[in-house]
Amino acid sequence: MSERKSLDERNQMTDLERLRHSCAHVLATAICRIWPDVQLAAGPPVENGFYYDMDLKHRITPEDFPRIEEEMKKVVKDNDLFERSTVSRAEALAFAKAGRLGAVSDRGVESIFKVDLLNDIPEDEEISIFKNGDFWDLCAGPHVGRTGNCKAFKLMSIASSYYKGDKERQSLQRLYGTCFKNSTELQEHLTRLEEAKKRDHRRLGKELGLFHIDEAVGQGLILWKPKGALIRRSLQDFITQELDKQGYSQVFTPHIGKLDLYRTSGHFPYYQESQYPAIAERDVLEKLADEDATCGELLNGLERGDYEGYLLKPMNCPHHIKIYASDHHSYRDLPVRLAEFGTVYRWEQSGELGGMTRVRGFTQDDAHLFCTPDQVAEEVTGCLDLVKKVLGTLGMANYRVRLSLRDPESDKYVGSAENWDKAEAALRQAVQTLGVEYTEELGEAAFYGPKIDFVVKDVIGRDWQLGTVQVDYNLPVRFGLTYVGADNQPHVPVMIHRAPFGSLERFTGLLIEHFEGKFPAWLAPEQVRVIPISEKTLAEAEAAAAKLADAGVRVAVDRTNEKVGAKIRLARLDRVPYMIVLGAKEVEDGTVSVRHRDNEDLTTQPLEDFIIAITAEIASRSL
Repeated sequence: MSERKSLDERNQMTDLERLRHSCAHVLATAICRIWPDVQLAAGPPVENGFYYDMDLKHRITPEDFPRIEEEMKKVVKDNDLFERSTVSRAEALAFAKAGRLGAVSDRGVESIFKVDLLNDIPEDEEISIFKNGDFWDLCAGPHVGRTGNCKAFKLMSIASSYYKGDKERQSLQRLYGTCFKNSTELQEHLTRLEEAKKRDHRRLGKELGLFHIDEAVGQGLILWKPKGALIRRSLQDFITQELDKQGYSQVFTPHIGKLDLYRTSGHFPYYQESQYPAIAERDVLEKLADEDATCGELLNGLERGDYEGYLLKPMNCPHHIKIYASDHHSYRDLPVRLAEFGTVYRWEQSGELGGMTRVRGFTQDDAHLFCTPDQVAEEVTGCLDLVKKVLGTLGMANYRVRLSLRDPESDKYVGSAENWDKAEAALRQAVQTLGVEYTEELGEAAFYGPKIDFVVKDVIGRDWQLGTVQVDYNLPVRFGLTYVGADNQPHVPVMIHRAPFGSLERFTGLLIEHFEGKFPAWLAPEQVRVIPISEKTLAEAEAAAAKLADAGVRVAVDRTNEKVGAKIRLARLDRVPYMIVLGAKEVEDGTVSVRHRDNEDLTTQPLEDFIIAITAEIASRSL
């Protein structure tokens, strides 16, 4: 049975989702034939495939996959119809209690998960059962016509899960698979997965010495090693130069703030589930210790506001708002553009963490603009131009745009409908000037305002949500922000949130995979490696490296006793963009032999010519 969905959601299932849903039943049929004692839970289609959760005494391992796949092929070959029957609640419960649901025979052992899932179905909703061959399952559908349609499949992985995602409930085995319309599409998908594995930033980050995650520090907390820090600094220098051109002012704010600050903004308790627990002041802790108060009582008191508390910063916005509010502003001063590489903290579940792309502490290239209503369109356009500049420079021009709007039926949004309408109209007008494909997605807005997200497709076809621009009429009202207008009366400014990179950690992880560690010269932590053929030319190699360093090039000398071929192979493994080789002939001629990491051909030229060429390439940030 799939995860329960509304009738509308089921009707909107794509052909591929329908196929994968059906293949989950093929998998379940095979599992039941091999291990009849299995207790099946749910098996929905998911992105890129499907899974089925099950309770089984046998611990499935990848070594079992060929056996399971062979049985699945038999189910496919049978080419049985997926037959749907509508039954009463009493009939369905009788089937489940007899062990007939999620099984290939009447086992006489209750199908415990199917009984529980039946109890979740509302009284006024019809109950359906799907049958293929000798397998019966509680399922709302829909399916393809026959099991024979599910030919192009592959089992992918096995993992642990909790029933209904509740860690207080039973631990299950979750078997993942994928399915496509034909073997060609399946093979293309598997090839992409292999390419993604080859580009995995966690592996490359370790091999290239870019970052480290240490249990003693904490999961989801990135330690930037010197080479990774050089990449980060290059990205920050790049965006800082662009911000200077657009008249931004850089600010710095602390890593914590008072709870009341985030109560005013709405981040607390709105984002409470993804925030670290509140921190009490020392005198409060001492007082509660004397009273033998529990940790739970402390946290409840902090959340109620019974005593002073602080919060690890989940967002930079409230801090920037307070910087704006610290000065008197006239309409002539606006727009005020405040930018910060601000580190924020989010509590992510351990199972959701993933290298640099899903972390608990990350730095945003954050900025907040305060402007008059008449300036909104121009300022949003400037923000969009900045995002386009960033993505274009990094060779990520293949993107689509998502306009995230509020759902008028939801109560999660703050502020008046009038202000929301104005903000959404401003963003819709701005996104239409981009001349790119965009979609509108209801209910995906931030709680304080609509947003434009750039969804980038990387070199192997994966989508990544990167730059974002948001228009906010609500936080300025919540904080009582004003400026004096031309009429000498106070007015409320409009606030624009924007972050072209989003998270530097996530963005860098994406770049590692996008470039497969082969960064363009301007981003590479080591831009040139000087390779002396022997110790006889080591002094000249050191002198050449010094000249390159004086020109602002990040350079290193290979001082090992390895043969020149081994030195070149090592430089290529380290993804160094350029190598210059120095032997006796080059020293005698006053030249260097230049080699690019992707080009075996050598060119010989004066060192000064190479310095001119490499510094020009770095300055232009070419790919």
